[in-house]
Amino acid sequence: MAGKVVLDFEKPLFELEEKLNEMRVYLKNGTGEPGAESTDGLKREIEALESKVDSLRKTIYRNLTRWQRVQLARHPERPYTLDYIYMMTRDFVELSGDRHFRDDKAIIGGFARIEDASGFSQSVMVIGHQKGRDTKSNLYRNFGMAQPEGYRKALRLMKLAEKFGRPIVTLIDTPGAFPGLEAEERGQAEAIARNLYEMAKLKVPVICVIIGEGASGGAIGIGVGDRILMAENSWYSVISPESCSSILWRSWNYKEQAAEALKLTANDLLEQKIIDRIVPEPLGGAHRDPEAMAATLKSILVEELQVLMQKESEVLVNERVDKFSSMGVVSEV
Repeated sequence: MAGKVVLDFEKPLFELEEKLNEMRVYLKNGTGEPGAESTDGLKREIEALESKVDSLRKTIYRNLTRWQRVQLARHPERPYTLDYIYMMTRDFVELSGDRHFRDDKAIIGGFARIEDASGFSQSVMVIGHQKGRDTKSNLYRNFGMAQPEGYRKALRLMKLAEKFGRPIVTLIDTPGAFPGLEAEERGQAEAIARNLYEMAKLKVPVICVIIGEGASGGAIGIGVGDRILMAENSWYSVISPESCSSILWRSWNYKEQAAEALKLTANDLLEQKIIDRIVPEPLGGAHRDPEAMAATLKSILVEELQVLMQKESEVLVNERVDKFSSMGVVSEV
């Protein structure tokens, strides 16, 4: 993990992994003869440390707090939308522009083909938030925060998919819709509201996946679907823990308590019936093994698509509306 981003709660594990790697290098490059007592002793030490590292890794990642999962969801090495597209699909053709103002680079989308070893092959419309990996690319992608033209582009692509009878897959990963004055002037709230209205009526299957951060209207703007999936270490909430903390406590210092109160993890939302399914991640997070994570998500998408594509469009729309109408608690007087 040398040179990698290490979160605070991962530091004890990182230190042990560094020590283990040093011992392996020493054994490989050491001068001791094979079978020598010193070499055998070093091998036993390595085996013992490997067992300790494995045990600590399981202890840490299987007992994460809600705030720690938020940190993993924001990990800069975590796979983003384009990573998943290139790992899960082929023949991706990106489509740009909202045909009104400009092309928003914080949201990308286009047709692609998803296939698996069983012979399943289906053209789909993939749409998702895209973050950058460094300062330059983050500025280009506006840190994954879409403006009105981004949501209008997404809706244009959804309508195009509906026209050609292609299922839609959305990948959600945003800290929120862009809050700037210019975005509000161009109708940020209207653009998101329009998407909610139109997505509810789409006559093709829609699968939404929260792959990282799912904050507020920025997430729900492409988050109305027949099936809502959520990566194990992602979060989905009306507000971020920091913003919640600043409102309730007038300080960001209570973000951990806010995360606990918001119940924003995949397990929480599955229990509340906000989402339909959790996508398991490799131990330690999706960034530990992006290929394995993409393979898992792809197999789940194929499974869900095969079920949804058997349904008539009217059934899809009715079930989708009923699904979202049933969320929350309603009291009638």
